[in-house]
Amino acid sequence: MWSVGQDVDPVREGPCHGRQEERCSASAADGGGGGVRSAVGRAGEGRRVSLVGPGGFLAGITRTVLESALDAELDAHLDEAGVDETTGRRANVRNGHGAKTVQTEVGPVRIQVPRDRVGSFTPRIVPKHARRLDGFNEAILSLYAKGLTTGEISAHLADVYDADVSRELISRVTDSVLADMEAWRQRPLDRIYPVVFIDALVMKIRQGQVANRPVYVVVGISLDGERDVLGMWAGSGGEGAKQWAGYLTELRNRGVEDVFMVCSDGLKGMTTAIEQVWPQAVHQQCVVHLVRASLRYTNRKDWQKITPALREIYTAPTVAAAEARFEAFAAEF
Repeated sequence: MWSVGQDVDPVREGPCHGRQEERCSASAADGGGGGVRSAVGRAGEGRRVSLVGPGGFLAGITRTVLESALDAELDAHLDEAGVDETTGRRANVRNGHGAKTVQTEVGPVRIQVPRDRVGSFTPRIVPKHARRLDGFNEAILSLYAKGLTTGEISAHLADVYDADVSRELISRVTDSVLADMEAWRQRPLDRIYPVVFIDALVMKIRQGQVANRPVYVVVGISLDGERDVLGMWAGSGGEGAKQWAGYLTELRNRGVEDVFMVCSDGLKGMTTAIEQVWPQAVHQQCVVHLVRASLRYTNRKDWQKITPALREIYTAPTVAAAEARFEAFAAEF
């Protein structure tokens, strides 16, 4: 499983084999100009699929949540100011936005902070002069995981704020964030993705009390080599192929007609679950998971030497090359 701060190694570009070769040839015949290979290549040119850090997926999500919360805070502040009895107009109104960069656990995030004309608005979620916000990683990510109740989302937001924030403000912020989250969840997706990564995070989610729950994440690489989180779902138990079949079906219903390669761990039944949704997809087991599985049979003190040698075997461009590397590995270890 991924951790919140972990990067995911993409499949390295290399020759296609078997069903993969058929898919790549079909793409070239369709006038893709090598679109599939180039997309996979761009994903593998030293760049990794990252959930955090500059340009990571969480930075954009964090920005959306913070800006939604700030807008809801200002609305509540303006309502408290009421109406000027002399003019009959609102005593205070909005006055544009100011840009601000804050350092978070997911990297630097540039946000637009709303302003009021009187200058009396004091933000709570991003205090004035604050340049660093901590404790956002899991709170923000879990908000976007489909399957949480409104009450659970409100509890997460209450944890982000100070204890003395009113329930009315939390409710208002929740409503604002929910609207943006639903728009994100229902946004249209591309028709085809060359590569899709699927895995699960274990996160602490408040359910009366804080408890560990799996959050299922699907990351797609587009034909242009762009990376995007296609969906996230909060689960209630262990990871299972049947659950994944339902989540992948949801992506198909949102417009993903075909995927060329799906990368995952070695969960039992996963290949069947994938083929139920995208019959022609190639299921590639993640190299990281393959290496970890092999290390179970070795002494821990040898891991530093064995791990790179195993990677050379699993990432070999051909079967013959893999067999040759395996013979060398067996001779050494």
